[in-house]
Amino acid sequence: MVPKIGKPGSNTLKVLQYLYGKERHSGSPHIDPHLVASWDGYAPDPGRQPDATLKQLANQLDLRVKQLGAQKPKTHVWHCSVRAAPTDRYLTDDEWAMIARRVLAAAGIAKEGDPDGCRWVAVRHADDHIHLVATKVRGDLTGPRLRGDARRVQNACRKIERELGLRRLATGDKTATRRPTQAEVHKAEQRGLPEPTREALKEAVRLAVIGARSDEEFLANLEVAGVMINPRRFPSGDLQGYSVALPGDVNASGDPVWYSGTKLGYSLGRVRSRLAAADPEATQPTEAVASPAGRTPTGSKAFHARRNAVPVVEHALVVLVEGDDESAMGQIDAVGEVLGSMAQTAVPGTSSRAQLLALTRVYERATRSHVRAANRDTWAMRSAARSILTSGYAVDREDGAAAVELISVLVAVVVVAASWHAARGNEQQAEAARATAQQLRQLYRSTARRPLEVLSARGRAVSSPQRERYAQAVQTVVPEAAGESAVQEWDALAATLAEAEAAGHDPVALLERARSRRELETADSVTAVMVWRVRRLANLPPVDGAKARKAVRPAQPAAAPGPVRSDPGRRRSR
Repeated sequence: MVPKIGKPGSNTLKVLQYLYGKERHSGSPHIDPHLVASWDGYAPDPGRQPDATLKQLANQLDLRVKQLGAQKPKTHVWHCSVRAAPTDRYLTDDEWAMIARRVLAAAGIAKEGDPDGCRWVAVRHADDHIHLVATKVRGDLTGPRLRGDARRVQNACRKIERELGLRRLATGDKTATRRPTQAEVHKAEQRGLPEPTREALKEAVRLAVIGARSDEEFLANLEVAGVMINPRRFPSGDLQGYSVALPGDVNASGDPVWYSGTKLGYSLGRVRSRLAAADPEATQPTEAVASPAGRTPTGSKAFHARRNAVPVVEHALVVLVEGDDESAMGQIDAVGEVLGSMAQTAVPGTSSRAQLLALTRVYERATRSHVRAANRDTWAMRSAARSILTSGYAVDREDGAAAVELISVLVAVVVVAASWHAARGNEQQAEAARATAQQLRQLYRSTARRPLEVLSARGRAVSSPQRERYAQAVQTVVPEAAGESAVQEWDALAATLAEAEAAGHDPVALLERARSRRELETADSVTAVMVWRVRRLANLPPVDGAKARKAVRPAQPAAAPGPVRSDPGRRRSR
């Protein structure tokens, strides 16, 4: 249940005309507008009473306002909508009336049993929501105490959800960035834009931070992204602040509509806290980039940048489990830069790029909490993100194979981040991390399909004695994989172990090292996780690389499709 308190108004009749109007608003028409409750239960209802008019209702609501004469408040109309979730059951008028009274009491408009409460009405013109309208003058001609009304209303809605068995939403904590206003949404619709300007600029700024090592590099990244910049500087020339605008987004006077970094949730102080995390010895400064556009794709460089990022991201698991809250929050924040760098270096127009851009937006909410992120220990993660960003597009299948290794680790980190937030009561952040993990799993399945097919084909060419030996080793070292029945992953692991052994590695020792790297409880497929861990630990070449194709030569087809299982009939829950 989502309550939304609008800006105070000064025209009660105009608000009522909107609520009772049957024209189409926000994509859906108003159907059967009528009162479900009012301050005394006797207010005229223009929707159901033939003789009642909107003017009569507005006059009754404004009665106390008019009694104040010249001393009346400039903005006396309080307006709040309360919307049920799409999956919630149908709520009756009586239930909405109860919800209205609870919300108004929590806001401070009309507390239960208060004869001097403000006058109000609750109008229903759709199945899934109501509108509350009140005039902000009490019976004793004083104003209501509304400070903190949004927080109190949110808390009341969370209690109502539990009592009525409705979908329970996460509690807000005032750490999210500002959402676009209704005017911004309508403006975007009128211009035919896919999203409001605020959202587009927010994403441009968020991505511009990635890889930047100084104020000037950050501004250069914004310029490359095609954003108009208005930097404010001290007399010394140092940056004092900045504003950004989208080309073509102008006001009535034809001037650009500027948004400060603070309004977008990326104040200069927040940006600099990221830049300060960069270790000057970690990477050599390169030209500023906000997108790899115009770069010459280099498959091998992209492959190694992604593979080298795996142990760095994996280290975040240790910090999330063993580190203090500030350090853990720093790692959660830095993971967003790795996701952002992968999104920017995915080939434009591909489904992978669209998926990555979408999930980075979702994950952004998980990076904002009341815990101050300690960026002092995140330079390695940010350096890894920068390396990915400057390595060029991931255009080859071998780059995709490296991305699979990185995505499989990112899934685990984001899952643990969700648990970390949940344990601290950060409901919205935990929900954002869980949603990101789900999207990452979908991306993993689509990205891993081709590399696993290639490895599986090679695995079927490994000799039966070898496969049997590998099967026994896996069953001994990684018993969690013994019950899995996905033949493709088993074949891929057999091919990987054969390739590693041909390169001089001990398969059992590799499996033991891979098993000890981190927990396996979050893995959808333990066998697949072992494939990517072993390949990285053995420093095996790209899946589609020439060296890899030579490593496993055709042999007698295997008699069995996979290694010995302790219980072939048991499937691992996914």
